[in-house]
Amino acid sequence: MKAVMYHYVRHHDDASAYQRYLHVDDFERQLDWFGDEVGFVEPDRFDEAVRTGCPAEGVVLTFDDSLRDHSEVVFPILRRRGLWGIFYVPTLPYRTGRLLSVHRLHLLLGTFGGRRLLDEARRLVDDRMLEHHHVEEFHTATYGRLDDDDATDEFKRMLNYFIAEQHRDAVIDGLVDATGIDEMRVADSYYVDPAQLKVMHDAGMVIGSHSDAHVVLSTLDDAAQDAEVQRSVSTLRGMLDAPVETFCYPFGGFHTFDRSTERALAHAGIRYAFNVEPRDISVADLVDRPLALPRYDCNTFPFGTASLGRAGPE
Repeated sequence: MKAVMYHYVRHHDDASAYQRYLHVDDFERQLDWFGDEVGFVEPDRFDEAVRTGCPAEGVVLTFDDSLRDHSEVVFPILRRRGLWGIFYVPTLPYRTGRLLSVHRLHLLLGTFGGRRLLDEARRLVDDRMLEHHHVEEFHTATYGRLDDDDATDEFKRMLNYFIAEQHRDAVIDGLVDATGIDEMRVADSYYVDPAQLKVMHDAGMVIGSHSDAHVVLSTLDDAAQDAEVQRSVSTLRGMLDAPVETFCYPFGGFHTFDRSTERALAHAGIRYAFNVEPRDISVADLVDRPLALPRYDCNTFPFGTASLGRAGPE
């Protein structure tokens, strides 16, 4: 049994010259390939696998971040094909009306590219803002020879890992001011509308938690992790008028969560959760650690290569 992860799935957009996404045509081609080569797990059979520890044959489709792409592009395609998916929702934007920090960065990167933003970030950041164990790495890294992809990776690493959590939003605020981007205009249309989440749920899609604020949970103490999970699950239950029993870890990888996170999930009624680890789901995963199930990125498989906004297939 293979779980596969998606984020942005969309048509070409001239306004986001540097945005990386899976083009809708490639998404459809990948679904065709999965159907021909692997097959899809039916929802009842997947639920049985989680309950019994006996994996099914086929693919389970998962979609992170509650992006508007998922209701406007993905959901109609799945319904037309008679398929289902699991959609993971970070809930803070539904309580505040603002973009998450991670999506503020995506918006900036998609509009201006990594090289410009890396230069701006280095101007804004000083040693007081850095996690102490990253200070030397920050100063010794070489940036002059980076191409767009490398600069983007380095920028994301700086903002997501080098900078201490309490300073991240201030740095992003500085980047927004420096570039003049109108993020409030974008925020209203960035995420799936709450009413549409309910429509998707009622049509057979599974809606799960992706935390509240999309932070690296392992950096929080036990009480903060528990609060982060409980806020998200409670918000979603109110929106859907239904139980919420699944979760996926923001950013993913074993460094992003710990046993305290798993205890918080179990306490919130979560039955299974997805990590990012490129391998099939085994009996041992389902029986011994259902709160850390492995999941592939879609780019592991044919037709999963990202497109770039300035050079889309259309």
